[in-house]
Amino acid sequence: RLHERRVVEKNMMMHGVASFLIATAAALSPNSAIVVGGSSGMGKAAATQFVKAGGRALLVSRDADKLQRAREEILHATGADASAVDTAVVDAADEAAVAAFAAGLAPNSYDALVVSAAGRAPHGPVAELDVADARDMMDSKFWTAWHCAKHVAPRLADGGSVTFVAGVLNRRPGKNCAPLAATNGALEGLTRSLALDLGPRLRVNCMSPGFCDTERFDHMDAERKAAMLANTAASLPLKRVGEPADMGAAIHYLAAAPFVTGVVLDVDGGHGVRQYADAATDPMRRGDG
Repeated sequence: RLHERRVVEKNMMMHGVASFLIATAAALSPNSAIVVGGSSGMGKAAATQFVKAGGRALLVSRDADKLQRAREEILHATGADASAVDTAVVDAADEAAVAAFAAGLAPNSYDALVVSAAGRAPHGPVAELDVADARDMMDSKFWTAWHCAKHVAPRLADGGSVTFVAGVLNRRPGKNCAPLAATNGALEGLTRSLALDLGPRLRVNCMSPGFCDTERFDHMDAERKAAMLANTAASLPLKRVGEPADMGAAIHYLAAAPFVTGVVLDVDGGHGVRQYADAATDPMRRGDG
């Protein structure tokens, strides 16, 4: 009888652990996310993670065609119902457009906001760069995040989250990358400030990716792009560059983790401790990047 009682107690304990894990998994799965920049790259990967977890995603971008393609790709990859992914054409660098978009959202209908949008980063020495190009970088990445935090975040459900995407170049800068480094630094500062301003109702975090092979580099000459990725991979402890799915998983974690706020999460394959590539073979260090 003692043995039978212990078996019953063990089964009850295991059932309790299983129930706890199921409940925890449910708690760590936001039901719905607004993904600004969701038509490509890391944003699209993040939206895919939300849908895979059984949630919904509203993809926001300036390009209607890219949004439609991204929606179809996510639905195909996840096998989700068509209602799982919606789209909205919005220029998030335009505060009035963001305010109008936010006003059309039903309060509490979304519990996560992800902002990954960014324009093309200008490269070159500060003394030679057009200041307007640097301002465009701030507009497309920093002020986009600011606008969304100001107007969209208040529409999120209690207990929700805001997740920004910055980048490794803030704390481990590269030559000729000042505009992007400065923009990423501003985003990290905004993250920490908003964690105080919006808490405890909302959590605010930032994912800081390392080198990630996204569509952002598709404009480059194929040979030069391959050399850049190979040199970067060779310098990292993991010997590879990131993929959008790596970043999507990290963004989903930050959006879901209930006791994480004010955090900048490095997802960089060890970039922060890397040994830099050979300047003679790395096109990004020869000054022509």
